[in-house]
Amino acid sequence: MTAVTSGTSPAQLQGNEHTRIAVFPAADFAAVEAHLPRLQDHLREHGAILLRGLPADLDLFNTVTEAIGGALLTYTERSTPRSAVAGNIYTSTEYPPAESIPMHNENSYSASWPARLFFLCDTAAETGGATPIADSRAMFRLLPEDLRERFAGGVTYTRAFREGLGLTWQEAFQTEDRAAVEDYCASHGQTHQWTEEGLRTRHVRPSFVEEPHTGDTVWFNQANLFHVSSLGEEVSEALLELYPEEDLPRNAYFADGSPIPVADIEKIREVYDEVSYAFPWQTGDIMVINNMLMAHGREPFTGKRRILVAMTG
Repeated sequence: MTAVTSGTSPAQLQGNEHTRIAVFPAADFAAVEAHLPRLQDHLREHGAILLRGLPADLDLFNTVTEAIGGALLTYTERSTPRSAVAGNIYTSTEYPPAESIPMHNENSYSASWPARLFFLCDTAAETGGATPIADSRAMFRLLPEDLRERFAGGVTYTRAFREGLGLTWQEAFQTEDRAAVEDYCASHGQTHQWTEEGLRTRHVRPSFVEEPHTGDTVWFNQANLFHVSSLGEEVSEALLELYPEEDLPRNAYFADGSPIPVADIEKIREVYDEVSYAFPWQTGDIMVINNMLMAHGREPFTGKRRILVAMTG
C-alpha cells in the first residue's frame, strides 16, 4: 500500500490510510522534553510516535521511556524468549532471523498488559527487520461482521510448559516457586494443572475492548499468534503427531472452547497485512506505541539486528 505523509515540522505523520505514526526529529533529550505534551497527544490519538536522530544510548533510552511512560515494568507471564539487558530493558523476541513474528498487542492474552511499548534500534539489520505496526481500531472495523460475532465471547488461551518445547513454566512466570505460579493463576483468572512434564494453563480473555481515552473499540487479542496454525502447516502437523492437542505449547480457541477455523485466522492475518505499516529502522530510532491502539510484529531480516524493548504502565 502506498505510504502517505502529512504535517509540518517538528512532527510529520507517516503511514497509510489505516495506520499512522508521528515522526519527531530529536537530536537529544532536551528536544524530546520540549515536545512531551505533543508526544503524549499523538500517543493518545494516533497511537505511535517515532523519535529519529538520537544516538543509540541505553541510558538515554531509559530516560526517554521514564519521561514519556513513567516507571518501567517487569516482563511477566512471558510467551516468547527475551533476555534482560539492564534493569527492565529487554531484547526484542529472540526468534530466528528468517521468521516473521505475527502482529499482536503485547500481553493482550493476559489480565494485565503494558500501556506503552518502547523500541530502541541499537543495530539496524542489513536487510529487512522492520517492526510493522497496525491500528487496532482499523482492524476491528475491517474484519467481517460475522467473524467479529464469532469472537464476541472472547478467546480461550491454552499453554503447556515443558522442558525442550517452548518456554518452561519457570521462564514464563520468572519463578521456581510453584505456589507463586498458583497464586498468579488464581489472581489472573487462569486455571492450572501440574503434569509430569510441567504445567498446563487455560483462561479466557476478550477479543476486542474499548480503549479508555478514545472510547473506540479495538481488536485486542493474540488469537492469530497463539493458534497452532501460526507455526505453519508442516510444524503444526508434526507437533500434533507427537503430542495431544492439550500439550501443545500454546493454542487458541473460541471462548466456549470450540476450535477457531483456520479460515478465520487467515482472514485476521489478511486484514493485518492490509492495515499494517512498516518503515526501515535507523540506528538510534526510538518508537513508542500505545499498546491498545497499535499492534506490532517483526519482519524477517539478514545481518545483525538488535532492537531493545521497554514497557510502562
